[in-house]
Amino acid sequence: MSNADGVTVVDAVDAYLQRKAVGDPDGSGAGTYASNAESILRRWADWLETEHGVVSLFSLETEQMRAYAVELRSRADRGEYAASTAGTYYAVVRAFLSWCVHGGILESNPGAADAAESALPSGDDRSTDEFWTAAQRRRLRTHVRERALEASADELDRDERRSRLREYAMVALLAHSGVRGSELFRVPDDERRTGATWDDVDFYTGTIRVLGKSQRLEDVPLPAPARTPLRRYRVVLDPPSNDWPLFPTRHAPSIARRVRDVLEDRGHTESETDALLAGTTATRLARERSIAPPTITTEGARSVLKRLCEDANVDIDGDYLTPRGVRETCDNDSDQYRREATTSKPALRVSVLERTIAVPESPPSIIDVGSSDRDEQPEQD
Repeated sequence: MSNADGVTVVDAVDAYLQRKAVGDPDGSGAGTYASNAESILRRWADWLETEHGVVSLFSLETEQMRAYAVELRSRADRGEYAASTAGTYYAVVRAFLSWCVHGGILESNPGAADAAESALPSGDDRSTDEFWTAAQRRRLRTHVRERALEASADELDRDERRSRLREYAMVALLAHSGVRGSELFRVPDDERRTGATWDDVDFYTGTIRVLGKSQRLEDVPLPAPARTPLRRYRVVLDPPSNDWPLFPTRHAPSIARRVRDVLEDRGHTESETDALLAGTTATRLARERSIAPPTITTEGARSVLKRLCEDANVDIDGDYLTPRGVRETCDNDSDQYRREATTSKPALRVSVLERTIAVPESPPSIIDVGSSDRDEQPEQD
């Protein structure tokens, strides 16, 4: 063990991913696994250092792995991850640590301890919000629909009309399709879940493409009760490009940050950007320059639903309706209507369960540490 002293978590991850990438001569899938697991392991290593100051592999203990399980559970409770996704992320990390044990790098796997794994969310994705009554869901949907109809009939200003149709489309999508909040809205600190855009919606086929909890692109049906409000909302939103999010954030600093970053990438100096922003807002400039703003976050969407529930007098013991709670059917019922996307849109990484991860039969006793390239705080919406 003395030869492995000083091995960092990051270097161990690098070695593990390299071994998996090159150790696939028979097409068993190990190379694909390295690609799929990379972002999970690098985010975990980053989290360890940032939150717990753990850099050395030998400083890792069961306590930190339990904290990681608690973090995953918290994200699942907030609706950012499905419980199964949280479990898969943990399994990938646990498999990496198992590889370290089999290779003689670690004496034991802190991620396999009962004290750590017991903190993970259960495999049952259902939560208390699925037991809310049909009357409570119906009251919320009726409320947003009536407000949307008033917006169409009355002489309201464009912003108010757009706001009401936005809320109607949001609730209708969550209520009448199998789309989850983490698939529709932006999940902070998960670079893959940036939120749905208009390019993902196909009104002709009646589907929306999302990154499912399987970590694959999936086409989800949009029944008429979801499709019609979404189409009406698109008319008033009038997105300048198809990469525009379905539900853009209204957080002005986030929009301004995105505008400045994009203009800088386009070659504008800071003074030129300041001049462009003089006398206008970042939101208007984003439209004029076709700069897609960030999508509203899952937490921001939850705040919108909380306000709508209060307006509609929907009270769940002082709680409020979460995105999954709006839906009439549970996840298992809607999953059977999904299908994996097969068109030419870019493929996303696929999570692999731990049982598919093969540890090399003759792993090295010492990690060969080589140099390699190494790979947002949520705002209020």
